[in-house]
Amino acid sequence: MDTSKRLLSLDVLRGITISFMILVNTPGSWTYVYSPLRHAKWHGCTPTDLVFPFFLFIVGISVWFSFKKYETQLSTVTFFKIIKRTAIIFLIGLFLNLYPFFNFSEVRIMGVLQRIALAYGVGAIMCLSLNRRGLLIALFAILLGYWGVMGFGAEDLVSLENNRVRSLDLWLLGEQHIYKGFGIPFDPEGILSAIPSVGTVIIGFFIGQILSVNSAVVSKIRKLIVVGTIMVILGLIWGVWFPINKPIWTSSYVLYTAGIGCGFLAVLIFIIDYKGFRKWTVPFVHFGMNPLFIFVISGLYVKTMSYLIHVNDKVVGEKVSGYKYLFEHIFSPLAGPMNGSLLFALVHILVFWFVCYFLYKRKIFIKI
Repeated sequence: MDTSKRLLSLDVLRGITISFMILVNTPGSWTYVYSPLRHAKWHGCTPTDLVFPFFLFIVGISVWFSFKKYETQLSTVTFFKIIKRTAIIFLIGLFLNLYPFFNFSEVRIMGVLQRIALAYGVGAIMCLSLNRRGLLIALFAILLGYWGVMGFGAEDLVSLENNRVRSLDLWLLGEQHIYKGFGIPFDPEGILSAIPSVGTVIIGFFIGQILSVNSAVVSKIRKLIVVGTIMVILGLIWGVWFPINKPIWTSSYVLYTAGIGCGFLAVLIFIIDYKGFRKWTVPFVHFGMNPLFIFVISGLYVKTMSYLIHVNDKVVGEKVSGYKYLFEHIFSPLAGPMNGSLLFALVHILVFWFVCYFLYKRKIFIKI
């Protein structure tokens, strides 16, 4: 497997992840969403719960390849590159939370991009600072230490109301700056739960090392399957005491989702690099070239359509958001509420793919 082929598999995985993210984040109506396209209510893992850890898993792999030209070592140059990128991603995430009203008194501080920034920043510095053995020890320390901090999985301490992720955020950030989508102030991208997410990045870094070894494609596939299977099994076993849970990013969730990520990447390498079926990958490569940019653009689009654009709805006799109008007057009549909501999301994947295609054809790759 040469570098270009290896990176093709990675770009396809990244592109699939981003397109699925648009699918689950942009339904026509949150009232009408098929179960696999929803997050688990608390404990458990649906296909939707794989999107975020897959992205951080890819971030870890990318850290390995991105810093190979610097001999994968922490230096003044690499340190400041990491810090700069971390700050930019975090601030963009904060801007998304502020848009469009810029209410600083109640802005949510944390968020998806903020979590990516912190996991990348801390994870990349650790990966470039420690040797393989030290990094493996650090990974175990993060996962076991987080389990300890969370009360070794004591049932009451992994509940929505009483978990220590929520307690720390309330203490540090204040109730007004925390996500409230769970019915009470609780942030699924909280400060404390950012710690185990660093573990997801570190695992991705190790997988990057496996992919870069000069060995046969079949050998890489076998290693990914073996490592992935072991992590899935360990995650499931650990989940008996420390439940698999995305909102608090439990240690079992780290292992379980990274294991599935390994398996999915192995399948892609088998199809793309071993069997040579590549034509189908083109749209996902387009998505994979500008992933964070598309994430930001899609977020701005949804907020603009929901809060800034209003249309006079003659049926109800009042103005409704442009987002709601599109769903209720075009997609729902066309396919029914449930399928119309899904069609709405699929059409938006196509719309954002056109944006990606436009950028790709003009060789515009926006690095955030």
